Amino acid sequence: MNYHEIITIEPGKRSGKPCIRGMRITVYDILEYLAGGMTEAEILEDFSELTFEDIKTCLAFAADREKKLFVVSL
Repeated sequence: MNYHEIITIEPGKRSGKPCIRGMRITVYDILEYLAGGMTEAEILEDFSELTFEDIKTCLAFAADREKKLFVVSL
């Protein structure tokens, strides 16, 4: 998934954290809501400016970042 048009990073907004479409809602916010048990429908109800695609894009962004992590043996 190409999330580069949906996930934005601006140094002066939310301390440079990845946000959704230039809004002040971060990828972390969405992941935290999902991890806390909120459904996608509940998130969309609470944040009418978000779309289903925004939530899926947050998951893709997080998965991509996780894939890039590696462990260094000492």
